[in-house]
Amino acid sequence: MASPLTIVCPHCNAANRVPADRLADQPTCGKCRQRLFTGHPVELDAASFDSHVGRSDIPVVVDCWAPWCGPCRMMAPAFAQAAHQLEPRYRLAKLNTDEAQEIAARLGIRSIPTLLVFRNGQEIARQSGAMDTGNLVRWITARS
Repeated sequence: MASPLTIVCPHCNAANRVPADRLADQPTCGKCRQRLFTGHPVELDAASFDSHVGRSDIPVVVDCWAPWCGPCRMMAPAFAQAAHQLEPRYRLAKLNTDEAQEIAARLGIRSIPTLLVFRNGQEIARQSGAMDTGNLVRWITARS
């Protein structure tokens, strides 16, 4: 059996230990019993951001966006499709910079959309600008 990975629940933010070779077996949260991977981006806020980014053993890709941003809205379906394609190897998440201004400031977000890739709580890549699904998937997989 492969060593366990910590996966944060997208529903209750509880940390779960899942054997690496069982990620694709639709694991469920030990606390709330919901699926750990839904095929959709996780909506982060100021309260859940550090849990997901800091505790996850799989790379976390964060789309920093705002509802008034045209390119952000255009990229949203592509980001959702990328989440469907890349889970469970990656956790894709969205952070509304209007609602989580303190997190956006801490991250130094100057333009949106901005994508950030985190591994073990550390930022390892950053890219500003909208992308289509194919370019998103290529960019994400090349950086982790």
